[in-house]
Amino acid sequence: MAITRYAALLRGINVGGHKKVPMARLRPLVEGLGLTDVRTYLQSGNVTFAADHGDETSLARDVEAAIAGEFGFPVDVLVRTHAYLAAVRDACPFPAAELEAKQLHVTYFSEPVPAERFAAVDAAAFAPEEFRLGDRALYLYAPSGLGTSKLAVQLGRPALTKGVVATSRNWNTVGTLVEWTRGA
Repeated sequence: MAITRYAALLRGINVGGHKKVPMARLRPLVEGLGLTDVRTYLQSGNVTFAADHGDETSLARDVEAAIAGEFGFPVDVLVRTHAYLAAVRDACPFPAAELEAKQLHVTYFSEPVPAERFAAVDAAAFAPEEFRLGDRALYLYAPSGLGTSKLAVQLGRPALTKGVVATSRNWNTVGTLVEWTRGA
């Protein structure tokens, strides 16, 4: 079987002292699943690896189970291939090269979210902030950053993301994950 490069995106770890997952412990845990070339990115809940077995869904379940067994709490994990991560980066509807990384974010979803869920969001009320839906992804332009974004709060409402796992990354992380999963 061919080797595929992936990134695992862990949701909600190492935030405010909750769900601590030290990257130094995560790397060998992921290697123990038979995955190779494992790298972690900062304390951000991102790990890249190569695999000659499985797919996005089965690998995510394996990483979730290993984390629950090792750390004693559940963590939602999304696994995406290099090709998918690169496609998300390349499809960005905003002028990423002209923006600061803190102004642009991608929220990755576990599955496609119907545009109808976001129809009630009055985008004009949040200008100059903007968002666009992509394939299992949402792009957010927040000129003042995510921490002060009122649109980000609105988009994170449970009614909009009901039934899906959602986890966000800033543009620097989006680019790093693409590069790290590129392979040799």
